Amino acid sequence: MDLQQRITAAFAGDLDPQAGWEATREAVELLDKGHARVAEKIDGEWVVHQWLKQAVLLWFRYSKMETMELAPFEFHDKVPLKTGLAEQGVRLVPPGAVRYGAHLERGVVCMPGYVNIGAYVGAGTMVDTWATVGSCAQIGRSVHLSGGVGIGGVLEPLGARPVIIEDGAFIGSRSIVVEGVVVEEEAVLGAGVTLTSSTQIIDVTGPEEVIVKGRVPARSVVIPGTRIKSFPAGDYGVPCALIIGKRKESTDRKTSLNNVLREFAVAV
Repeated sequence: MDLQQRITAAFAGDLDPQAGWEATREAVELLDKGHARVAEKIDGEWVVHQWLKQAVLLWFRYSKMETMELAPFEFHDKVPLKTGLAEQGVRLVPPGAVRYGAHLERGVVCMPGYVNIGAYVGAGTMVDTWATVGSCAQIGRSVHLSGGVGIGGVLEPLGARPVIIEDGAFIGSRSIVVEGVVVEEEAVLGAGVTLTSSTQIIDVTGPEEVIVKGRVPARSVVIPGTRIKSFPAGDYGVPCALIIGKRKESTDRKTSLNNVLREFAVAV
């Protein structure tokens, strides 16, 4: 059987534990080295590889808890920390942590943040202080995850899309993106934006509002908002996100970003 078939069989309990553990280690090593990704864009659409999610879950089934000492720190866990960062051209600032099975392309800077197993982070991206990248999340190139950003992890259900932040996006401080939301290329989220699969993302730039869910259109500038919703006990403001403009296309992304932050007075 090829690797995908072995992982599928192991997940169903149809492979003996030793063979299942060997297949799991092979698959997670592919994730760690960036030779495979839990999700990838094919013909313009994001495709989820369920068997690689299965491999991540199998790691926790087969592996044992062990103590890992990295003086002066001690860890007790099932997943070791990523190694070989210098050779891979990755900067990791103490006490930041990247788990084995995550892949960081050359030029990634991870301040004291966290990247979980199965995640993929593109070249030149900044994972700023106390930002977290959850299991299987896909972060593009030249992305900025500001301080305290929470990118959610999605392992189950297996077919569920992970959180995806596409190339050139800027995610403002303390923003939260979970439940498979896609932030498309070069979009800007202001500080404190919370996006779940059910959050209304409302484009208010035209004469009538346009509502989308689960996706921030490319180059959109987004800030937190609220809208009134009626409940049996009364009317209350519930969180939403407002698209208040578009980031201009530019060959110089940093200049374009600085301009848009000033133009729309977006807090980051």
